[in-house]
Amino acid sequence: MDQTTPLLLVPGLASSARIYAPVIPALWRFGPVMVANHIRDDSMAAIARRVLSEAPPRFALAGHSMGGYIALEIMRQAPERVLRLALINTQARPDTPEAIQRRRVLMERAKRGELRAAREEMFPELVHPSRRDDSGIRRLVHEQGDDVGVEGYLRQQTAIIARIDSRPTLATIKCPTLVLTGDQDATIPNAFSKEMADGIAGAKLVVLANCGHLPQPEQPEATAQALTGWLQSQVVSGARTA
Repeated sequence: MDQTTPLLLVPGLASSARIYAPVIPALWRFGPVMVANHIRDDSMAAIARRVLSEAPPRFALAGHSMGGYIALEIMRQAPERVLRLALINTQARPDTPEAIQRRRVLMERAKRGELRAAREEMFPELVHPSRRDDSGIRRLVHEQGDDVGVEGYLRQQTAIIARIDSRPTLATIKCPTLVLTGDQDATIPNAFSKEMADGIAGAKLVVLANCGHLPQPEQPEATAQALTGWLQSQVVSGARTA
């Protein structure tokens, strides 16, 4: 990969640039690193348009969780600008009615000033069981929630609820693609990652061992290794590859 190729990183729901901090030192050697601001619009189409308006002409693109939904929308809007794609602990499926109802409950709680309490309750679902007492990752989750704020969170949830099914367009993705997930992601099952990898020609699937929904802070070395391998046209990991 050319050393000047920019890398655009997209965080997830209630997540900020902080989520990528553990892996950025390993990535910036390959070119400029930019983290997208995804809290200003309330639809995937609008978020993707704004991200594209602020992005370099061509770039490698990595999206985590909600960031993966945005990345897939970017691939629909401007595939010619994306040199490489990494989909991290995300899915191509739309929300189920049950998931939408859960999001609406969380939105109401956020409006009542309970966003931090809701994130605290959800923390065990976000991480591998061995990390449930990890105070550093717990603090990261809450700091990111503060970064996004209630209004940003509500816009994000509105966009997620209305997102379209990306499975029909997976076959149109032609750039080198990495699909990365954790072996015990309780938020987005890794079966959905396998589904994406199967739907994108030539995509490489990496499943990180002892990892939940937050691979960057949970398994920073293995995550960085997978991403640097992707940037070098190879997919390597300390976990199993399928």
